[in-house]
Amino acid sequence: MPTHQSNNIAPRASGGRHGLTLIIPFLLLAGLVLAGLMFFFNKKQAPTVYAADGTATAGSGVGRFSASDRSDIEKIVKDYLLNNPDILLEVQTALEVKMEKEQAEKTKAAIAKNAKEIYRNPNAPLGGNPDGDITVVEFFDYNCGYCKRGFSDIAKLIKADPNVRVVFKEYPILSADSEKAARVALAARQQGKYWDVHQKLITSRGRVTEDSALKAAEEAGADMTKLKEDLKSDAVNNEIERVKTLAKDMGINGTPHFLVGDKSIGGAPQDLFDQLSAHIKQLRKDGCAYC
Repeated sequence: MPTHQSNNIAPRASGGRHGLTLIIPFLLLAGLVLAGLMFFFNKKQAPTVYAADGTATAGSGVGRFSASDRSDIEKIVKDYLLNNPDILLEVQTALEVKMEKEQAEKTKAAIAKNAKEIYRNPNAPLGGNPDGDITVVEFFDYNCGYCKRGFSDIAKLIKADPNVRVVFKEYPILSADSEKAARVALAARQQGKYWDVHQKLITSRGRVTEDSALKAAEEAGADMTKLKEDLKSDAVNNEIERVKTLAKDMGINGTPHFLVGDKSIGGAPQDLFDQLSAHIKQLRKDGCAYC
């Protein structure tokens, strides 16, 4: 089952992440250097082979290393890396830049493919200005701590920018309670109470359940008889399933996850508001096909 994520920009578990990213380039580099040295020495040690016509050619030399030869070469590699540790950081940086570039291209392609479902599904819950020129999309779970943390930036963005439109993708992946709460919020949407219920649930402390969601809907002034009938309606069922399908197609397996234009922000970084604002500003300057 997918879990909530902290951030794909800052380290999630700094020790493990950096340890892994250092080990990978180290092994790659050590392997390449070792292979290169062995090839070089292997070629130098290759015996001369004479053909029947007397023509001299270099032999393959494959398998001519002794245990002592291999030990000497491995020592050379080890000494080189110990004496030049900065090269590991260079390899790590190059690897991360390459991976980030590849991921950005994949994200752009996925957004282009699913743009209508992401940004313009008429049944998706909204916040901010429904006619806003730029749309921010959030995949979230009411029981995700990072989603709760990120909401303050979303609320700040809506208040600071009267022309931003926010699409909420109910993506309850953490528990059955999360899905029951999401259903209550979506049922409340049919009475125009979504934003009120959403705010209550996403800012609440402790576990969000169906009971706490029903209480939030009642406090928001929803018709509870109608809301309970709508909990299992096609409109609610279809929205839950659409988001699950979309997230799978997009490769989104954690919450929160934000999309704006062709940009993606995973998790709730400390500078979420600044990142979203910068993307929005750039999109207004350059234009946006999806917003």
